[in-house]
Amino acid sequence: MELGTLRYFVAVAEELHFGRAAGRLHMSQPPLSRAIKQLETELGAALFDRSPSGVTLTSVGAVLLDEARALLAQADRIRGRVAAAVGARAITVGILGDSTEPGATRPAAAFRRRHPHAEVRVRGTDLNDPTCGLHAGAVDVALTRGPFDETGLTVRALRSDPVGALLRADDTLAGREGLKLADLADRRWFRFPEGTDPLWQAYWNGGEPREGPVVRTVQECRQAVLWNGTVGMTLLDHEPGEGLTVVPLIDMPPSRMVVAWKEGDTNPVIRSFVQIAIAAYAD
Repeated sequence: MELGTLRYFVAVAEELHFGRAAGRLHMSQPPLSRAIKQLETELGAALFDRSPSGVTLTSVGAVLLDEARALLAQADRIRGRVAAAVGARAITVGILGDSTEPGATRPAAAFRRRHPHAEVRVRGTDLNDPTCGLHAGAVDVALTRGPFDETGLTVRALRSDPVGALLRADDTLAGREGLKLADLADRRWFRFPEGTDPLWQAYWNGGEPREGPVVRTVQECRQAVLWNGTVGMTLLDHEPGEGLTVVPLIDMPPSRMVVAWKEGDTNPVIRSFVQIAIAAYAD
């Protein structure tokens, strides 16, 4: 039994409602239900009686609740004593762009619970630096998007998101259900500043050299499309803004949300941050 699974169980046992427990844990209900089912399978016993009127603990569940609370309290004491022994730690987290990743704060609550004495400095970066300062040593860990030069870095994928062409709402292609890159071959696109990672530039330009205005932020990209009628690219689930629309690009690979840090870094707080980020995006 893992501590994380026991925390899931305690939340359901205290709330006696899977939906409320999922909200308390900042996760969706299906993975929570699967985790509890797996725990019951491992133990060979039902922990909850489920009925249309609600959820109640079984006698086995009541025993496990007492033991789980004691074990989790002991684990928290251990973390607290270790944190006190090593002193407060500080890490700098790089986050890409202004509104490129609304969910980047998802791991924050879990990190605060695990490291109440750690100081987290957040450094937002423009779109011309997808590593958020990792290569330059400005941050310890980054929540960002690929692809980029991963030399000297360790990168773990968190999720993949479909992308679309960002167009002005009155564009002749705006009403299409989907587009291919070939449909946009003769159009002007946004570009990133000179010196931007070529892998990153190529992805957001659909793999081709482009001509168009230079942008550094999401807002500049949107304004370039709005004022100049150029083509941008964005995530499908991002609100494009007034006067703009997003059309799915059916032949573009999805954009990968990743967590990245310096290869070989043994800082336990950074490792913990990575584990929390991976768990947060898995829910």
